[in-house]
Amino acid sequence: MTATRAAIRAEAERLYAAFLAEGAAPVEADILQPAETLLDLYGEDIRARAYVTADPLNGEMMLRPDFTVPVVQAHMAGGADPARYAYLGEVFRRQEHLDGRAREYLQVGYEAFDRDAPRADAEVFALFTTLLADLNLRPATGDIGILMAAVKGLSTTPRRKAALLRHIWRPQRFKALLDRFSGRAPLPPARAQLLQRLAGDAPQALVAAAGPLVGLRSAEDIAARAEALLEDAKAPPIAAPEAAMLYDLLSLEAPARAALDHLRGILPLLPAIELAVETFAARLDALRARGIDVTCLPFEASHGRTTLEYYDGFVFTLEATGTSLPAVASGGRYDALTAVLGQGKSIPAVGGIIRPGLVAELRGAQA
Repeated sequence: MTATRAAIRAEAERLYAAFLAEGAAPVEADILQPAETLLDLYGEDIRARAYVTADPLNGEMMLRPDFTVPVVQAHMAGGADPARYAYLGEVFRRQEHLDGRAREYLQVGYEAFDRDAPRADAEVFALFTTLLADLNLRPATGDIGILMAAVKGLSTTPRRKAALLRHIWRPQRFKALLDRFSGRAPLPPARAQLLQRLAGDAPQALVAAAGPLVGLRSAEDIAARAEALLEDAKAPPIAAPEAAMLYDLLSLEAPARAALDHLRGILPLLPAIELAVETFAARLDALRARGIDVTCLPFEASHGRTTLEYYDGFVFTLEATGTSLPAVASGGRYDALTAVLGQGKSIPAVGGIIRPGLVAELRGAQA
């Protein structure tokens, strides 16, 4: 059952009014956004589905795929601290298949800029669950920050840690790298053959022997990349206990309180995650104070790894059970994004969006 435009608009206005009633300031964002800078911040999925066009004066532009980035830009340019914002408007994303998924749809969102991160996380999650309580949605939570801390604490080369961090949001690629760096998987045949050739000749000589270059990369860039491959091949594997703990972390799924107990239990083997785990514990205390039963709240350490790449901490979704609908609501923490857009300034921030079209559809099905 598809909801009418009037029903969707009414649902959007109701949710937006609820956010404003929480003290959020209304904020708007231009439908046309500059593409060159912003596309890199969204991640692979949104980059592939953005509507991009060329403007003769402003260069590459895109139809707004999201509100968070422009809201952060506006806040970092001169917003108060702490601050709450709410917005309502259309977003635009290409769909790869003719599966009926909307290419243009309304989003209603709420963003909290507050230095008490655990309290703000709990505030956003509790607000969303309260507003949508009658729909009996299934919550799922995670924490990208714990996984990032574990990777940063590995006893391996900076280059390998950077590669793993870069691919956290691509689970298959991340696992393939971890398998290789820990010695569980051999090098791909093409990579092994290349390394054999590089071991016998200087990278600069091989580049020179290849003839004229086609593409944007210079001979120096290619030689530097080849030298980096040689250096990586000489690095020892990630220690087996560290790798085992990281695999354990990737597969962790449990109620939040039990997950916290498990994480504290592996701290002696992964001490780098201690601060992230204590932040997780403080968030659970804040959630409990807002009436959330953390003994039943689902937690997955890998949750949120296929969504927006600017999330770097708490992540959540609320989904309708027994349907193929996308998440009705989702959100997360994006502290690093405020640093990128703040030109040296940063402030902890968390937010989320609700899709009123899905809310109206579910409410119509209940009627």
